[in-house]
This record gives sequence, structure tokens and C-alpha cells, in this order.
Amino acid sequence: MKRLLSAILLAGGALAGTSALMTAENRPQSYQPTPEVKASQAEFAEDRFGIFLHWGIYSMFAQGEWYLNYGPTHAEYSKAAGGFYPIAFNADEWVKAIKDAGAKYICFTTRHHDGFSMYDTDASDYNIVDATPFKRDILKELSDACQRHDIKLHLYYSHIDWGRDDYPKGRTGRTTGADTIGCDWPHYYNFMNTQLKELLTNYGPVRCIWFDGWWDHDEDSIPFNWQLDEQYALVHSLQPGCMIGNNHHQEPFEGEDIQIFERDIPGQNTAGLSGQAISRLPLETCNTMNGMWGYKVRDTDYKDTRTLIRYLVNTAGMGANLLLNIGPRPDGRLPEQSLERLKEIGEWMRANGETIYGTTAADFPAQDWGTATMKGKRMFLHVMSPESSVITVPTQFKVKKAKEYVGGKNISFKKDNNGGVILTLERKPDETDYIVELELA
Repeated sequence: MKRLLSAILLAGGALAGTSALMTAENRPQSYQPTPEVKASQAEFAEDRFGIFLHWGIYSMFAQGEWYLNYGPTHAEYSKAAGGFYPIAFNADEWVKAIKDAGAKYICFTTRHHDGFSMYDTDASDYNIVDATPFKRDILKELSDACQRHDIKLHLYYSHIDWGRDDYPKGRTGRTTGADTIGCDWPHYYNFMNTQLKELLTNYGPVRCIWFDGWWDHDEDSIPFNWQLDEQYALVHSLQPGCMIGNNHHQEPFEGEDIQIFERDIPGQNTAGLSGQAISRLPLETCNTMNGMWGYKVRDTDYKDTRTLIRYLVNTAGMGANLLLNIGPRPDGRLPEQSLERLKEIGEWMRANGETIYGTTAADFPAQDWGTATMKGKRMFLHVMSPESSVITVPTQFKVKKAKEYVGGKNISFKKDNNGGVILTLERKPDETDYIVELELA
């Protein structure tokens, strides 16, 4: 048996506390980001583009990352680990393809809701090294590759575990055969903190811990206390520059350093998961290239590159980052369709990345013709869906000059009676993104 939880588990009462019931409003309001976290936030806000990687033994079933929730028992599901041998996995190839796409960081799923750890953990035998014939620490290889290629590493970590009896079951994962009545929250809480300590000690610089699963108890009659304050403090103590994000679909909690929106650009809520108010924290929206997060063999309906670039542009226009997901195949390869999209996005970013990286939102919301980003005294109009060759820009900045971003040809403009300016283009653009640069006074 793998050596299991030791001293930190024996101190369970100290970390877990005596009560598991507490509302978010009762949490102490005392968190102040360290200078190191503030530096990470500033760097993160300039990146604008990252890649999400949902990968685990669920890829073997080719039914997406939630497959265990929809019928199999954990006892049968977990047997798949014995055949998980991603022979084609090459961390450098992954990271190089991601970097060539113009992405600045990777967020990797270290442990999803199925409970399988994709790294060498001492807290459980149910992991990529001990439970599979592959015997390699995928996270270590990925971390080393990120450092070699200057790509920042973020780590996804689920608060849920559908297979463990000590996890207090919420509204998901109730058909896996795990105990749905009994639980041992102090034991489970310390198991998670043991793993977080490993992740933040053994895998080099980690810029963000990306939590998920708080929503599993959002329908409890008495609010469930995840004891996030202590856990967040642990993360910040282990790596003072490590940011915390939590995909809870709520306004940010105390101790969080970025705000996450799932499947929607901040300010939108088409998927029903992102109705929360927009905070002053750095923002990130995560979305998929196709329909699923994890690999699904029948899900080949990938968004075309034009759609993905426009999504990236519109996200930047809201002052947010796009975390674009890929679900690797069980053999360790990134799907061909995702590699094609990465290549084409990279070509566009090499030509136009200046209008995305390090920019902020303009002083007006998205318009029917598109959106805008800013960098100092330069404003970039991303014209993607104009009704005609004449567009109105409702900015309150004084415009000195307008020109095409590519080619530099001057564009005529005049002041609008309602404020802003009216641009007259030579034609109605039909490009993926026709960019106009405004020089501001």
C-alpha cells in the first residue's frame, strides 16, 4: 500500500473545525492579496489566452468527464485505470502546440469529480502512477515542459469525489455505489489539503489553483461550510504568488484572486451558469472547442476557427481572459481538430496579438458591429458584424486619428452628435476581425 495520510490527517480537528455549517456571509472579511499575488494578477490580466486540459481515465470511456455520474458504479469504473496507458503522451509536444497558438498558460485537471489523481500522490493509491501500467507522473512531465517553454501552469482541483465514502454527498454522483448517507468530512477535508500541499510543493511554480464543485451543495437546506478560508490560507502560504479561483457560479468569495465565468463571456448568461455580478478581480471565461470538456468520441462538432477567434476577441473586449478547453484522447494525443484550431488561432495571434495581449476593455460595451480593446493611447476596434460600412463608436475619448491596423491606411471619421465618433470605411468588412486602430488624445 502507498503510504497514506499521516500527521496532517491526525490533526484533522485543527483544520476541519467542529462545525460544517456556516454561510458565506459569516466568513471573516480580512483577506489582503500579497504583493506576489498582485504580481500574478497583473501578469494573468495581460495574458488574455490560456488552454484548459480535461484529461483523466474518463477519456477511456470516450463519454466525457461526467461519465461516472450517469450510471456506472465506481467499483467498475475504477477498473479502467488498469488499462490506462497513454503511449502517445508527450508533454513537450502539447506545450509547444499550445504556445504556438499564442496561449500564455495551461490549466490542467489534477483530479476531477471521479476522484482519479493525474499525478503521483501519497494520499491515495488511485492515481496515474500507482493504479495504471503507465507508471509516469504526467503532471511532473507537464510542469517541467511548461517551465522549459515559459508557459504558466494552473491546476484544476475538484472539491467533489464521487467515489470516496468520506466525501459528504451532494446533488451529484449519487449512483456510483459510494455511501450517500455517511461521511467523514474532517477526514476528507484533510485528504484534499494533503493533496494541495503536494501539488504546491512538488511541481514547481503554480500560478493558480482552479477549484470546482462548490455547487454540489448549493441546494442544501442548511448551507454547507466547505471551510474555504482555511484552505485558501493553506494555498497562499505554500506559494505566496499562487492565485485562487473557484468555479462556484457566485460572486467571488473572500480569499479569491480571479473571477471565473463558465461557458459565457462576463456579462452574458446564455448557458445559465454565469449570472453573477462582475467583480473588480481579473476575469476569466472558460469554454469548450466542441461541446464537452473531456474526450467524447461522438462529439466532433468543433467550433470553427473564425468562431473561436471572435470568442477570444469578444472576451478580451470585456477585459477578460479566455480559457479554451481541449479534451485529450485516451492515447495521450490532442485531437486532430483541436490541433488544427490551435494552429490557425496561432497564425491569427501572431499577426494581431498586440490588440489582445495586455489590453483592457474600452469605455463602452460591445456594439452590434463588434467590440474594442485598449492599450494606453491606442484603441483597437474589432469590427466583426457590421450592418454597413459606417460604424458608430460611442467612446468619450478624443480621437486624433483612425487607420486600418493592417496596412495603416487612414480612415475618415467625424464626431457624433451624441458623443463618440462615426467612422466611414471603404467597404463593409467580412473578415474574421477587421481591426481599426484609433489614436487617442
